[in-house]
Amino acid sequence: MIAGVAGLGLIGGSLSKAYRGGGHCVYGFDADEEVLGFALLSGAASGVLDKNTIGRCQLIFIALNPADTVDYLEKNAPYISKDAMVIDCCGVKRLVCSKCFPIAEKYGFAFVGGHPMAGSHKGGFKNSRESLFRGASMILVPPVYDDPVLFGRMEELLRPAGFGRLTVSSAAKHDEMIAFSSQMAHVVSNAYVKSPTARGHKAFSAGSYKDLTRVARLNPEMWAQLCIENRDFLIKELDSFTGEIEKYKESLARGDKDTLQELLEEGSRLKGELDP
Repeated sequence: MIAGVAGLGLIGGSLSKAYRGGGHCVYGFDADEEVLGFALLSGAASGVLDKNTIGRCQLIFIALNPADTVDYLEKNAPYISKDAMVIDCCGVKRLVCSKCFPIAEKYGFAFVGGHPMAGSHKGGFKNSRESLFRGASMILVPPVYDDPVLFGRMEELLRPAGFGRLTVSSAAKHDEMIAFSSQMAHVVSNAYVKSPTARGHKAFSAGSYKDLTRVARLNPEMWAQLCIENRDFLIKELDSFTGEIEKYKESLARGDKDTLQELLEEGSRLKGELDP
C-alpha cells in the first residue's frame, strides 16, 4: 500500500510509523521542516508528500487541526487520485465533514471523517510510536451509510494501524459524545489545577491527583479550537457537571451527611454500571 500522512505530530507520526512498520510506503508532510526531516531520517516516512506524490497514494491521513485540515484538502484535492480514500483525524467532525465531503465529491475521491481514540498528553513526533493505535477504537463518519464496498475499503485500508474496533457514527453523534468523554475532561482537569492549593500538592498527592490531572497539560491552541467548534455540546455537558457539583457543595454547606452520602453512592454506582 502507498499511504500519505499530512501532519507528523503524535497522531500522524504514529500512523506513519505503524504503516511503515507493516512494510508499506508512506509519504509524509509537516509544516515544520525539521520534523519532516527527522521523520525521513528515522525511516518513519519513505518520502515527502507533495503535489508530485500525493496522486500515488491509496490512503491519505490528514492529522492537522480542523481549519488546517479543510485548507489542506482544498489546496491538494486536484492532485488526489479518484481511487484514493482520505481520512482526517480531527477531534470534531461536524465542521470538518461539512466542508470536506463536498470537496471530495467535486474531485471524485472518497473522504471519511475519522477520529483515532488514542493519544497522550505528550505530543509531537518525538512521542509518536508504532503501537499507539493497537487495540484502540477508530471513529469513522462516512458520507453514506449504505455502501458495503466503502465499508470494506475502510476496514482494509485501516488494518495496518492495528485498531481494535472501527465504530461508525454520524458527525453530530460523534461531537456530542466527544464533548462528554474528552473535551469536558480536559477542561475540568485544566481548571482543577488552578487551585492555589495545587502548588503544595507534591507531598500529599498520589493516584487520585495524577488520574484527574493527566490531561491538564495540553496544547492550548488546538484544544481551544476544538472546544469552540463544539461549544454547543460542551456547554451542555458543563452545565450538567456544574449542576451536580453544586449539589455536593450545598450538602457540605448544610453539613448534610446523609445527602452527601447519597450523592457519593449514586456516583459510585453509576461508575460501576458504566465500567464494570
